[in-house]
Amino acid sequence: MNFLRGVMGGPSAGPQPSGAETIQKLCDRVASSTLLDDRRDAVRALKSLSKKYRLEVGIQAMEHLVRVLQTDRSDSEIIGYALDTLYNVISNDLEEEEQDDSEEENSPKQVDDLGSQFTEIFIKQQENVTLLLTLVEEFDFHVRWPGVKLLTSLLKQQGPQVQQIILVSPMGVSRLMDLLADSREVIRNDGVLLLQQLTKSNAAIQKIVAFENAFERLLDIITEEGNSDGGIVVEDCLLLLQNLLKNNNSNQNFFKEGSYIQRMKPWFEVGDDNCGWSAQKVTNLHLMLQLVRVLVSPTNPPGATSSCQKAMFHCGLLQQLCTILMATGVPADILTETINTVSEVIRGCQMNQDYFASVNAPSNPPRPAIVVLLMSMVNERQPFVLRCAVLYCFQCFLYKNQKGQGEIVSTLLPSTIDGNSVSAGQLLCGGLFSTDSLSNWCAAVALAHALQENATLKEQLLRVQLATSIGNPPVSLLQQCTNILSQGDKIDRRGSKVQTRVGLLMLLCTWLSNCSIAVTHFLHNPANVPFLTGQIAENLGEEEQLVQGLCALLLGISIYYNDNSLENYRKEKLKQLIEKRIGRENFIEKLGFISKHELYSRAAQKPQPSFSSPDHMMFDHEFTKLVKELEGVISKAIYKSSEEDKKEEEVKKTLEQHDNIVTHYKKVIREQDQELEELKQQVNTLKSQNEQLQTTVTQQVSQIQQHKDQYNLLKVQLGKDNQHHNSHSDTVQVNGIQVEEVSKLKEELEEWKNKHELLQGQLREKDSLIEKLKPLQLEMGTEQSSQMSKSSGLEHNNELQKELEMLRTQIQLQSAEISKLQAENQKLQVMNTSTDPALSDTSATAAKNLELEGRLVQEVKELKSEVKALSEEKASLKQHLDSSNSTVAILQDEKSKLQQEVAESKKEQDDLLVLLADQDQKLSALKNKLKDLGVPVEDEDDIESGDQADEDEDGDEEEQD
Repeated sequence: MNFLRGVMGGPSAGPQPSGAETIQKLCDRVASSTLLDDRRDAVRALKSLSKKYRLEVGIQAMEHLVRVLQTDRSDSEIIGYALDTLYNVISNDLEEEEQDDSEEENSPKQVDDLGSQFTEIFIKQQENVTLLLTLVEEFDFHVRWPGVKLLTSLLKQQGPQVQQIILVSPMGVSRLMDLLADSREVIRNDGVLLLQQLTKSNAAIQKIVAFENAFERLLDIITEEGNSDGGIVVEDCLLLLQNLLKNNNSNQNFFKEGSYIQRMKPWFEVGDDNCGWSAQKVTNLHLMLQLVRVLVSPTNPPGATSSCQKAMFHCGLLQQLCTILMATGVPADILTETINTVSEVIRGCQMNQDYFASVNAPSNPPRPAIVVLLMSMVNERQPFVLRCAVLYCFQCFLYKNQKGQGEIVSTLLPSTIDGNSVSAGQLLCGGLFSTDSLSNWCAAVALAHALQENATLKEQLLRVQLATSIGNPPVSLLQQCTNILSQGDKIDRRGSKVQTRVGLLMLLCTWLSNCSIAVTHFLHNPANVPFLTGQIAENLGEEEQLVQGLCALLLGISIYYNDNSLENYRKEKLKQLIEKRIGRENFIEKLGFISKHELYSRAAQKPQPSFSSPDHMMFDHEFTKLVKELEGVISKAIYKSSEEDKKEEEVKKTLEQHDNIVTHYKKVIREQDQELEELKQQVNTLKSQNEQLQTTVTQQVSQIQQHKDQYNLLKVQLGKDNQHHNSHSDTVQVNGIQVEEVSKLKEELEEWKNKHELLQGQLREKDSLIEKLKPLQLEMGTEQSSQMSKSSGLEHNNELQKELEMLRTQIQLQSAEISKLQAENQKLQVMNTSTDPALSDTSATAAKNLELEGRLVQEVKELKSEVKALSEEKASLKQHLDSSNSTVAILQDEKSKLQQEVAESKKEQDDLLVLLADQDQKLSALKNKLKDLGVPVEDEDDIESGDQADEDEDGDEEEQD
């Protein structure tokens, strides 16, 4: 045990062995000793030597230590020593060593290589990593904690390889997720560091960790530690959350769907007394703001960004950020990052932009937050990064926000200027014409964003008039910009003069693009075109080449969007001027200076203006898009001849006409489609109503049939009851009713006799009258009688004869009835005389019959009442059926009319489609001509897809509203 005494510091005799020899002996001891205590002591000794003799221990002992991990798992102490030893060998945490200066310079690189080499040796056998994952599952502190540290070190040295091994290991990631639930803070905190290394640049592991409930656990830890007031553990958790969410759309969507955005709001609840800003709190809040920006980054898919922006507004996170923005005592770097965060939360989201426009600063009187921020941007005393952040915020506020653009421009118009308060437009004009070049550039870019893709505002801005000095007439904003541009070298400015000119040229290019009226106003000043040609033609230094390129772009815009309304500055004359003064090739070369510039490439990468110094602030991101769009178009326009321009103009006019026609027909077709849809809906509604009515009619018919059956059944039952009554009461009818009938018949007979005598008397009177008229008729039969008297006598005679015939027929009928009644009377008298003797014998039977008769009469009355009720119900049902039938008939007529209208609409649509086909053929022929002439022509599908995208964006904006 002498070598152990030497290692542990005990006294020894004789020469001391070297470190390598001692390590070799210890390795032999670990490999050959049968006693666990001996092996444990040897491993402990190796641990103590591993920091000083890292190379020797790593080379000689690694294989033996791995074998100890495999075979001695039952003893946690030796496993802990072995893991610590491997950690010391693989980790690059340097201890203080006595080295000379030359060795100190080379040691970090040597150490890095050493740790990477030992890691590569260890992970060559993948089962070593799997064994380590198994040991991390142990609850024993002396095993789990060294295992976590060792695995973290392996991931630092050879991250991708170790990640792949863990990924293919069964439940590898899930085992490590259990570390976050450990009650011992040391293990939990180191587990967070382990997961940081594990999730770096590996989307698959990031998804697994996220779906293992990592968000919930990490947010719980941050809350337990005190949110932004927490320590370094909060910082580690935030870094892990950034790893999980950055550039991972799946995890971002899962974070949003899990309602974790709402849990971020308490992070930014900063108290009113902002005096206690520790360094750790600043770091934590900075990372929290960056995490918000990860969710709403412009590089994310637009749909995901929009949904996160809306969620942040609804949960109050945006309102909390605006509170920090307007608070006092906030450190500058936190304020800058907050401005950048608010910028991306409102970018392109109409609802958030409208809220931000309504935020006021806590001042007296209250001022809009936009005005306060713009005051910081044009104030040269503010930090550079803060001014860049305010510019980015203003750009994001105006991005796809025509309402906000209109509000900014309206503060410059004469009718809306308020002299009592400072407006955004006044601040922009003040910055545009100040002596600070950085303020000039920022104000110019901000004003250009207020005009971005908005032709209406470009025309309105031409109305802006500026009072330059007392006694001089006001000049337009456009004229003042060109004046400052032409006198740039004469004005004493702080900062780069090139920067001011670049900013003004970017503003003018944005203003004039796609606005012929603005081009006309610009060309109306006779000094502008000579100034531009003079700038382009000169051979200036490298710094001025950028200004030359922008001047070429501005002149090209003046040619391309020229409507030839000014005779001296028509397209052809401007091209001839370029040919004579500059040269086409030279002009194109100067135009290419813009896109070849290094600062242009940097600005085109992302929307946020991030510059290392004010001198590098030259280009705006949106302006780089405009340059890409116009550079090729202007180059082609310069080389076109006047005839080609005329043809192009004619073709453009023809295309516009055809486009108008096609648009008109499309509108007609859309209207007809809408009408067809409405008619189809009406037809479907009528069909459903018809079906309902048919079912109602069917039900009513069945009910009527049931009532009919019931009525017939009652009728049959009534007939049977009447037959039964007649069979038992014949005697009653003869004896009880016969006397009354006889008396009635006698009375009727007397009446008929009286009538007969009366009629006979009338007949005699008529006969006597006829006899008197016969001789009179003979006397009046002469030819000398007037035609009128003859005709009247004949008519009267005919009437009398008809009346006589009628009286005779009545007498005959009455006599026949009298004879019939006399016969019946005699018959009844005979029956009466024959039945008189039997009346005394049947008195008892008559009483019974009378009782039966009363009952039968009562039943008959009841049956009659029921029959009457049934008949009334039948009548009402029949009436209802008739009304239903009439309604069905009306609906069928309406249905036939609608079908006829649909047929006519289809016929009209077919005619319109034929017309559209003819128009499309003409359009294709014209487009082919344009392509032959070299004019770029957009396909109709691209135009329609762009229109559809605009309509979709207008729909999102209306929903957010």
